[in-house]
Amino acid sequence: MDLHIALDGPGDLAARIYRQLLEAILDGRLRPGERLPPSRELARGLEVSRNTVCVAYERLTAEGFLVARVGAGTYVGDAQRARLRRRAAPTGGTVRPRPPWDALAPVPHPTGPPAPYDFGVGMPDSALFPLAAWRRLLTAELRSSALRVAGYGDPAGHPALRAAIARYVGVSRSVRADAEDVLITQGAQQALDLLARVLIAPGDHVAVEEPGYPPARRLFSALGARVIGVPVDAEGLDVTALPDSARVVYVTPSHQFPLGVPMSAARRTALLAWADRHGSVIVEDDYDSEFRFSARPLQPLQSLDRTGRVVYVGTFSKTLSPVLRAGFLVAPAALRTALRAARQLTDWHGDPAAQAALARLIDSGELSRHVRKATRVYAARHERLTTALGEGFAGLLTPVPSTAGLHLCARLAPDVPADPRAVQVAARRLGVTVETLAAYCADRPQAGLVLGYGMIPAERIPEGLRLLRRGLEAVLAA
Repeated sequence: MDLHIALDGPGDLAARIYRQLLEAILDGRLRPGERLPPSRELARGLEVSRNTVCVAYERLTAEGFLVARVGAGTYVGDAQRARLRRRAAPTGGTVRPRPPWDALAPVPHPTGPPAPYDFGVGMPDSALFPLAAWRRLLTAELRSSALRVAGYGDPAGHPALRAAIARYVGVSRSVRADAEDVLITQGAQQALDLLARVLIAPGDHVAVEEPGYPPARRLFSALGARVIGVPVDAEGLDVTALPDSARVVYVTPSHQFPLGVPMSAARRTALLAWADRHGSVIVEDDYDSEFRFSARPLQPLQSLDRTGRVVYVGTFSKTLSPVLRAGFLVAPAALRTALRAARQLTDWHGDPAAQAALARLIDSGELSRHVRKATRVYAARHERLTTALGEGFAGLLTPVPSTAGLHLCARLAPDVPADPRAVQVAARRLGVTVETLAAYCADRPQAGLVLGYGMIPAERIPEGLRLLRRGLEAVLAA
């Protein structure tokens, strides 16, 4: 390996080399078992005598930090494991991020094994991922010219994937678009980020659903918008409660997140009319509409829009896997140039090989076959969960009617004096992961639980709910 060693500073040359190698070992940059350059080679690179390097090596060997193997070379020894120390960048002193970033922190990433009964929200079953087909298509793409194309790619994304997505959502969701209207993103979150950059100025008002999707609210706030929560009822977003000043309205009309209710046809018409009157933009997040178990889906707002007020956002994180970081948006032509420029300025473009493989997955019909198979699996889990809640939690939890997606919401009965957060903690001790409805509320906390079924097999649902009830009863008895 190449070692960076500076020869300036106090002490003779051998001492300087010794000190910097020791620092690298203690910091963990040089790991146990790694081979150091031969003394002659390192001396030549540093333009010092070989004897100088040998003195440093011999001292480190004597202290147990290096091991010399005759005929094989010099290696970092195991004796330094207990002496490793944390290497950190300078603290920065008085350097601080600007508001509101100074008050933001990443959502903690789950560590350790999942709970035995995982009702976590928003994750598909990784076992359903069409791994054999994906490996075959991605390998074929890597063997082709995908990595031999000179220069950077189109910020709008791989042309074949944009065309495939336009056809796919046109057939499956009646979205009106061609390839030029589609922009590929790193998941739905980047799509929202790009839209916020080109549509929202600091101080602008953005309307979001309450309860709603926390990452969208956090993103809009971080970019300087004033975010206003708008109530959701059995018909979806209450259009009459929208503030006249809203520049952007963010909605999940097909399967409201997290309640699960679809926006009624009347509300969809009213929302489009409202946006037209106020000159606002509607961001329609259609995050998991592929998984529908009953009832005909209502048309997306985008397909009903006649004045170019709707931007349609989709993702493959729920359909396939969040690991792929594949999403897209379909925007009116008036926004196309600005969105492509924003994409280019943020990360230029995505992975061309993965995008081309995803295009092949769609065009070959593999994605549609996967969705049909996964829908049957999730439908069985949805039915098992709904039935078990009705039988085991009567008078305690009331499921919100839902016919799609990867989760459902259950409201705590008004006369049940239990704190959902306490129930969540008690359930976790019993090996059950659930989320509270209040976690999706910013202005008006609501009492309830949100249960995902993407990661839990159907046969484990009854036992998981039995333990959840046990946790709820423990809280009530406390």
